[in-house]
Amino acid sequence: MILNTRVIMTVSAIFLALMGIILSFMPNEVAEFIGLQSSKTIQLILQIAGAQYFAMALLNWMKRTSVIGGIYNRPVSITNYTHYLIGTLASGKLLLGKADLPMVFWILAAFYLIFAFLYGFIFYRNPVPS
Repeated sequence: MILNTRVIMTVSAIFLALMGIILSFMPNEVAEFIGLQSSKTIQLILQIAGAQYFAMALLNWMKRTSVIGGIYNRPVSITNYTHYLIGTLASGKLLLGKADLPMVFWILAAFYLIFAFLYGFIFYRNPVPS
């Protein structure tokens, strides 16, 4: 299976940037949507999470043209793999325990599962020469 890491990194960067922007600039709306009582603490946590998402988006955007896989850019691939794998496991646990959550949770879990698989494949395989 040949993967175009440039496309994966670009799509991942866009996904993470959108998440980062939404969490950074709309923490009250996000808290209300997911059923949390909005407070200064919740706002801060969501904004810090948004900053982390945006930072990862920048990392992926800046590395999208680099060779990634195997020993090449290993920190980038393991960071993405770890992020998406843990996110998949956490969202899967939430969704299996409470299946009546809004559809957006299922969509996010699907994105996380797809990216976890792709970055796992990138991490464990050597890149294919162009």
